[in-house]
Amino acid sequence: MCHIFNTRLSFGGDQVSAEKVIARIYGKKRGWCFSSKDFLDLGSYPAVSQALLRLERKGTIRRLLQGIYEYPRESQFLVGWASPDPDGVAQAIARTNGWTIVPEGNTALNILGLSTQVPSVWEYLSDGPSRSYKWDGGNLKFFSRASKETSGLSYRSAVLVQGLKSLGIEQIDDHLRATLKNSLTPKEWALALKECQYVTTWVYELIKEVAGGIAHA
Repeated sequence: MCHIFNTRLSFGGDQVSAEKVIARIYGKKRGWCFSSKDFLDLGSYPAVSQALLRLERKGTIRRLLQGIYEYPRESQFLVGWASPDPDGVAQAIARTNGWTIVPEGNTALNILGLSTQVPSVWEYLSDGPSRSYKWDGGNLKFFSRASKETSGLSYRSAVLVQGLKSLGIEQIDDHLRATLKNSLTPKEWALALKECQYVTTWVYELIKEVAGGIAHA
């Protein structure tokens, strides 16, 4: 691992090791979006924020929004960094604010790989306030309408339920079933099978069908 700097930042007697901050960032895959709150177990908010500011100035991370950063990926097509993953940005914002969010409509379908159409606005239901966020090349909207049906589900299970409901039962065919198998990992399918028993009946029947096929493949 490359050491960026070997200092400890101190604020009011509290210290945070910049090396611990960068080690956590390096431990995540490129494209990870985060805020200072993801490091508060390492030190105070001012100390962590200062460490992130120094990393931003060095070009190790980039700031997308006020308080939201990314460990960027290199672009496969252009010189420079790739565009951030809007869903990663949305999750970082939600995590920072303590919200539970669920992708809605085309956003859920895109995340699942069931639609190649990239949403112009990535939309989420939230148990927090209605908010909009924009950055260079990205647009997010949170609607204060938490989905009771997906409450308590893991994130991928909730995305699956919302995506299938957005499609509707009449859109389910053999091609979609085949595509759906690759939308979640086998571990995620097993979890969805356990978690989704009380969602809309046809959605759960489809989950059982696909998850069962993967289990016996």
